[in-house]
Amino acid sequence: MRKAVWLAGAAACALSGPALAQTSPSQAAAQTAASAPVPTGPAGSAPSVDTAQQGVLVFEPAFFADARPDTALDMIARLPGFSLDTGDTDARGLAGTAGNVLVDGARPSTKSDGLDDILRRISAAGVSRIELIRGGAPGIDMQGRSVVANVVLIRTVTVERVIEANAYFYPDGYIGPVVSARWSRREGDNQIEGSLNAFSDRTDGTGEGFRRRYNAAGDLIQDADLVLWDRIRTVRATGAVQRRVAGGLLRINGLLGWFGQENSQDLLIRSGAGSDSFNDEESDEVDSELGVSWTRDLGPRTALELTGLQRFSTEDYTGVSESSGDGSIFMSDASAGESIARAIVRFRPNDRWAFETGGEAAYNFLDSATAYEENGVPIPLPSSSVRVEELRGEAFGQVTWRPGPTLTVEGGLRVEVSEISQSGDSDLTKAFVYPKPRIQATWTPWTGHQFRVRAEREVGQLDFDDFVASADIDIGQVEGGNPDLEPEKTTLLEAVYERRFWGEGVLSLTLQHGEVEDVVDLIPLAGGFDAVGNIGDGSFDLFETRLTLPMDKLGIPNARLQARASWVHTEVTDPLTGETRRFEGNQAFGCGVAFNHDLQGGRWSYGFDHGCNVDKGRAFRVREVRAFHAEPGVSAYGQWKPRRDLTVRVDLGNATDRATGYDRHIHTGPRDTAPLAFREVRRTKMSPWLFVQIRKTF
Repeated sequence: MRKAVWLAGAAACALSGPALAQTSPSQAAAQTAASAPVPTGPAGSAPSVDTAQQGVLVFEPAFFADARPDTALDMIARLPGFSLDTGDTDARGLAGTAGNVLVDGARPSTKSDGLDDILRRISAAGVSRIELIRGGAPGIDMQGRSVVANVVLIRTVTVERVIEANAYFYPDGYIGPVVSARWSRREGDNQIEGSLNAFSDRTDGTGEGFRRRYNAAGDLIQDADLVLWDRIRTVRATGAVQRRVAGGLLRINGLLGWFGQENSQDLLIRSGAGSDSFNDEESDEVDSELGVSWTRDLGPRTALELTGLQRFSTEDYTGVSESSGDGSIFMSDASAGESIARAIVRFRPNDRWAFETGGEAAYNFLDSATAYEENGVPIPLPSSSVRVEELRGEAFGQVTWRPGPTLTVEGGLRVEVSEISQSGDSDLTKAFVYPKPRIQATWTPWTGHQFRVRAEREVGQLDFDDFVASADIDIGQVEGGNPDLEPEKTTLLEAVYERRFWGEGVLSLTLQHGEVEDVVDLIPLAGGFDAVGNIGDGSFDLFETRLTLPMDKLGIPNARLQARASWVHTEVTDPLTGETRRFEGNQAFGCGVAFNHDLQGGRWSYGFDHGCNVDKGRAFRVREVRAFHAEPGVSAYGQWKPRRDLTVRVDLGNATDRATGYDRHIHTGPRDTAPLAFREVRRTKMSPWLFVQIRKTF
């Protein structure tokens, strides 16, 4: 009863407050006609600018003509200065989980179906235009982001049938088939679509390499070969229907999928002490989702949006390790679910102001049981059988002010209330209340120049899996669960400068500073286990630069060079040594360069992508420091479109057969007091591969 009252109160909060909503379709059409975008250059090399708001760039189909895109995803990939973010589908609730692309001004009412998959199912022929909204626009749900792309669909009848027959090819003769089929029909607001895809493939979990151990003096004490094997398989079906119902627009979407994975590792000792070992892991996961959204105009300037979502999944895992007659088994069985109700009311009194208010209520649970045995003897684990439940509510309000076409100011406040309870091996209930204010200003003083500043209070989410024991069979480590966790809280300051030039050219510079409370990392537990926990406060600083350089003026028409680089400095106090170190997983430097070239109006295309960073960060455990390693990755592609309805593409992945792995410094006890026992170096290589895609539209 308590939960029902709690959820009802949160839902009421979602509907309270002043009526705040967006302009009606008829008024939107009139305003669009009055402030029609004007081109800034040739249609194929420059977007148009919305004269009523210079922060909005409009990309018509003619802009993409030289690339002959097949899908909306292809068009998004060609937006200069824009990088697709599919969102965080693992986060609970809907607030803050969406990606940075909208469809007809709305977010998809799904979490399990990836944003990239949704865009892949939209034909490029069905796209009227793409709006790149920088800094906010009245009536547009920015999802807390400074830049979003809005895919606007055409209103005429569009029917599409697509079949793809693809396959991965490997040097050892293995072939990983990928097949998919899609059907869709759109006519104005009425839409219906369905898709089915399946594949069987392998990952970088298949390959060969070595594991070498050195003593504290640097002498080789063990040399072993590694042979890795894995297979992943999936079958997934999706469907959606959209219709006018009760004066509003109703959309219902569903998903059902199965994912299976199996991998093994053979460790063969070549020299030194030790025994050969074999590990095998198997897991099966079933996911399902049903989403419903309904939007309706409540007046000429007011609109209501309601969203409901239900998800449920199950997962079974078994990991077996054997060596010299000894064996261990780790097993887990888990089910998880999520129920969400969300309501938003928007109000736009004039072209200068837009208001939004609403709320969300969500219920999540994870029911997990784990067991660990060594040589048939059960070993107790901290928090091995746990049910975690969360009731979450969030009320929010936002205002967007545009004093003129060059300046937009957006301010908002979200207040999150949650209660997390655990039962089973540990019984504990925690309640949290977190206000999350945000303010952002976007200034476009001259055409091609834009400045964005943002200040925001962010609150992370606790991962339910951290409450439950887990295992890493490959290296023989078991982690306990920790019921005493707090979410990270970050005060973030950000400044961005963006310069657009030469039609498609974009240079952006980003500075960020963050103060982080209750940093989540690894801590020691009784019994010698590690577990995820809070280690204190920390900070980070980031500088990032991105460049999109059109090559037309350099003698290579219809070609683009993209470069990216970032530097991140993080600081936190190590809970064992008391010394300042960087965050776990912090990649201090990252970079990459990509090139693509369209020929004969998109009939032929080719390109490559090269990552140039090696440092992948470190993990700090009680008895170990682990430095991750990955050689730069190189990929290339070639594409041929003999007809509008047929595309043949070949991708070469892992062209340099790069090595990945890590270096482990393992101590005899806690690393703050115990000496180094040995250093372990692990490297494996996955072979290059070819991915051949054949796409036919009917």
